[in-house]
Amino acid sequence: MSDTGIRQRLAAILAADAAGYSRLMAADEPATVAALDAARGIFKSQIESHQGRVIDMAGDSVLAVFETAAGAVTAALAAQQALYALSNSVPEDRRMHFRIGVHLGDVMEKADGTVYGDGVNIAARLERLAQPGGVSVSDAVKTALRGKVHAIFEDQGEQTVKNIADPVQAYALRLGPEDATSAAVAPAPSPRLARRAAVVAGIALVVAVGVIAWLMPWRSGVETAPAERTTLAIPAKPSIAVLPFENMSGDPEQAYFADGMTEDLITDLSKVAGLFVIARNSTFAYKGKSKDVREIAKTLGVRYVLEGSVRRSGGEIRVNAQLIDATTGGHVWADRYDGDMKSIFGLQDKVTRNVVAALAVELTKDDRARVARGGTENAQAYDVFLKGWQHYLRQTPEDFRAAIVHFTKAAELDPKYARAYAALAATYWEAYRRYWALPLGLRTMHDLNFQAEQFLAKAMANPTPLAHQVASAMLLQAQQHDDAIAEAKRAIAIDPNDADGYVALASVLSFTGRAGEALEQVERAMRLNPHYPPHYLYQLGLARFGMNRVEEAAAALERAIALNRDDYWSQRLLLATYGLVGRRVDASKLLEGIKGSEQRGRLAQFDPLTIRAASYWYPFANRADAERFAEGLRKAGVPE
Repeated sequence: MSDTGIRQRLAAILAADAAGYSRLMAADEPATVAALDAARGIFKSQIESHQGRVIDMAGDSVLAVFETAAGAVTAALAAQQALYALSNSVPEDRRMHFRIGVHLGDVMEKADGTVYGDGVNIAARLERLAQPGGVSVSDAVKTALRGKVHAIFEDQGEQTVKNIADPVQAYALRLGPEDATSAAVAPAPSPRLARRAAVVAGIALVVAVGVIAWLMPWRSGVETAPAERTTLAIPAKPSIAVLPFENMSGDPEQAYFADGMTEDLITDLSKVAGLFVIARNSTFAYKGKSKDVREIAKTLGVRYVLEGSVRRSGGEIRVNAQLIDATTGGHVWADRYDGDMKSIFGLQDKVTRNVVAALAVELTKDDRARVARGGTENAQAYDVFLKGWQHYLRQTPEDFRAAIVHFTKAAELDPKYARAYAALAATYWEAYRRYWALPLGLRTMHDLNFQAEQFLAKAMANPTPLAHQVASAMLLQAQQHDDAIAEAKRAIAIDPNDADGYVALASVLSFTGRAGEALEQVERAMRLNPHYPPHYLYQLGLARFGMNRVEEAAAALERAIALNRDDYWSQRLLLATYGLVGRRVDASKLLEGIKGSEQRGRLAQFDPLTIRAASYWYPFANRADAERFAEGLRKAGVPE
C-alpha cells in the first residue's frame, strides 16, 4: 500500500442492480422493499460464501469484490438461482429481476475498503448489458474461467465503455440447458414470502450448494475415451494438444474458418520434430463441449494444451490464444493478434513461433524448412480451400461434390496451390475406392482414377504430406510396394507428428510381409491420435492378420465395424479371419449382412462379393499371404 493509503491490485468485481425498480416501487412500495431486503440477504450470503466482500448496497444496487473471477461468477450464478427459487410463484409483472456484470481487472482500493477505478466502471457497464435475471462478463473473465467452471458463453460483441479507451468484449453467461431451473428471470417475493425471510435464506443456501456442486472445477464435461484404452504416459519431449479454436464471429457459417486455422496450427506444430503433437481427429472430439483442460490432457497424454478463439468481421480478424500447462492449470503464455485476411498467414506463423518458444524447443534447420509455409499467399484461395476441406472431412458423396467445387476454385485462384491439388487427388482417389463415380457425375471408375492421377501430378510440384500419402496408396494398389513405402516415409519426413502418415506406412508394410513393423507404426499412430477413427482399427487388424494373430485381428476388426457398419475393408478381412479360425456361424451372419447391404446399394453392381474381386483390394506382395487371405474367404463361404 502506498503512503496515500491507496493500493492498486487485480480483482474481480461484481456489480448488480434491479431492473424496473422504480416501476415496482410505484406499484407496491412495501412489497418491493421486502423483496429487495430478501434479495440483499441472498447476495450477501453468496458473496461471502465465495470469498467475496460486499463494498456497497446503495439503493437497489450491489457492488462486491472477489479475489478470483471463478468466485465472482459462481456467486453470481448461485445468486440468480436462489433469487429464482425465492419467488417463482409471484406474478410475472411483480417479479424483481436482477442484472449482474462481472469483470476482472485493475482496481484502486482505499484503506477503508472502498474500491474504484476502471475495473469497477467496466463491471457496472457489463451489468447494464445483462438481461434481467442474467449475468454478463468480460473477455478477461471468460479467459480466466476456462477449465474452472462449466457454463455457456454467448457472444454480445464489443462494447464501448465511457472513459475506457479500448472496447470491452462482453459475453452473456448462463448455466447449461441440462439445468432446467436456471430460468432467465428472477421473480420478486410477495409480502407473505418476505415475512418468511429466514426460511428463504435456508432455501437459498440449499440451491447454492447445488449450483456450486454443478460448477466444481474438477468435474469434466467431456466424454472420456473408450474404457479399453489405458492411461497414456506423457512423452519425454514437450507434448501438446491444440483444441478447436472457438468461432467468435457471431456467424455459425464462419466455423469452417476457425476450424481451418486450428488445423493449420496443428499442422505447423506437427512439423517440429522436437514436439509431440496430438492429431486433429482427437482434439476435434472436444469441439462444442465443455472443456476441462486437465482431464483432456490426461486423456490424450500430453502436458500442454493450446486453446483460443477466432473472430472474423468482414476483412478484420482477431485471434486470441493461450498455452496452458495442464499439470498445474497455469497459463504459460497468452496473447492476442489482430490483422486482416491479407495477414492471416503471418498471424498463424506468429502463434506457431510463440508456442515453440514458450515450450523452449529449438527449431533445427530442417524444422524451419518444414514449418515454412508452402501453401498459398492468396488469402481468397486459402479461404475457399478451407470451405472445401470442411466438406471433404464429412466423407459423403454429396460433400465430395461440394469439396471438388471449392478445391477447383482455390486452384483457379492460385494455379500453384499444391495443397488444393493434393486435396482434389485425395477426393477422387477416395471416391474411386468407394465406387462413387456416378454420385460424382462421372461415367466410369476409370474416370475417377484418371482424375486422381492428374491432380496428384500437379500436387507433386510442391508436395504436401497428403500428396505423398495419396501417392503411397495409389502405388500400393498398383503393387509397386517399394515406391509406396518410399512415399509414405516422405510424408512422415515432412510432418513427423502426422498420425495418418504412419497409418499409410503401416498399410504398405502389412501388404509387403512386414507385419511386425506395420504393427509398430499403427500403435504409434494411435498414440498420436488417441481418439482414432475406425480405419486405424482396420490397419491394426491387418497387421495382426499378417502376423497370424488371427483371433486378435478379429477383435480389432469387430471393433472397427461396430464403429462403422459400412466398413468395406474390415468386413472382408474379418470374413477371412473367421474362416481361418473356424468361426462359421459368425462368418455366415457377416456374409449375409454384407450381401443384404450390397443388394440394397450399388456395390453389388460394381464389386460383387467374390474371392477374386476382394483380392484386388488386398494387394499382398507375398503369394503365401494372398493365398491365406483367399483361403480364409473360401472357408467363410465366399464364392470364387
